[in-house]
Amino acid sequence: MKKIFSKEQKVKFSHCDLAGIVFYPRFMEMLNELVEDWFEEALDYSFLSMHPNNGIPTVDLQVQFRTAARLGDVLIKKLWVTELTEKSLTYAFEFTCKDKTVLKGTAVLVHVTLDKIKGGIKAGNWHKETRKHISSYRIS
Repeated sequence: MKKIFSKEQKVKFSHCDLAGIVFYPRFMEMLNELVEDWFEEALDYSFLSMHPNNGIPTVDLQVQFRTAARLGDVLIKKLWVTELTEKSLTYAFEFTCKDKTVLKGTAVLVHVTLDKIKGGIKAGNWHKETRKHISSYRIS
């Protein structure tokens, strides 16, 4: 069965500009929180356990802002996978409020490992179990 990862997010004062609407960079922070929660809660690969030797930098991000979100709104944040390779994944996301799309888009994450010999990072394969969990969220 294919799954969609979903979380609620209440819009707080710290998310808003002086007009009382969400300042667009806060949406990217909310998106990153969604990804972090997905990895921890659904994929059993928390950022805490990942980051000593691995990471998942975003290498591409496409966003469409559809309507404003305001202080006190409750957003439903959803994420699902559209493509999975040995070293990367593409996910789609959508934030809605009262059945209206607030924003949507896609992003590409690359699984990287620390290159201890050369320094820096290099693309590395997903762990077998992590890849299995990710694939359960793949929707074509």
